[in-house]
Amino acid sequence: MKLIGLTGAIGSGKSSVSQRLAQKGALIIDGDAIAKQLQQKGSPLLEKMVHAFGDVLLPSGELDRQKVAQIVFNDAEKLKQLNGIMHPAINDEIMRQVHEQIDTQQIVVLDMPLLVENPRTGFSALVIVDIDPETAISRLVSHRKMNKDDARKRMSSQATREQRLSVADRVIDNNGELSELQAQIDDLWDWFATLPEAKAGAGSLMQKSK
Repeated sequence: MKLIGLTGAIGSGKSSVSQRLAQKGALIIDGDAIAKQLQQKGSPLLEKMVHAFGDVLLPSGELDRQKVAQIVFNDAEKLKQLNGIMHPAINDEIMRQVHEQIDTQQIVVLDMPLLVENPRTGFSALVIVDIDPETAISRLVSHRKMNKDDARKRMSSQATREQRLSVADRVIDNNGELSELQAQIDDLWDWFATLPEAKAGAGSLMQKSK
């Protein structure tokens, strides 16, 4: 198994990259999708969030993600509290899914935010999807209808562009057109063939000591 970490700032387009890698045959482990699954209506984790943050449910009983975002991205302690609730559960599910693939010849891509902020060992390589911060904000406003100030707050809670680039084994530049992105992904896929197998024994994907 070759295990690739894939990350980037909010609005960088890493999901577009992972979708194209999936089309080439990679198995994608999606950290955002795992988080949403764990936060489903009636889940123990959702109950913890209600206990921590109060009324953050929609009338349907589902999580009001916008309300949670308004709380945590305006209060560093609340964001830390949210991470303390979410990260252990997400990590357990990621480890479970990765270990299911250990003995395969599969290229496995862990598409996950905050891999730079919470670095891990065990990857064959770490790929950063890079974008100019102002371009990212413009895309968040136009594509996700996000308020510009909210986009900036979310971005400021993440690692800087320089911090991400400093730890990258490979960088995908997503400042241009889709055709340019696809060409880079084609090259990236060929590069994967040169990588070593992941260190997938006991302790793989453990978070590094800070």
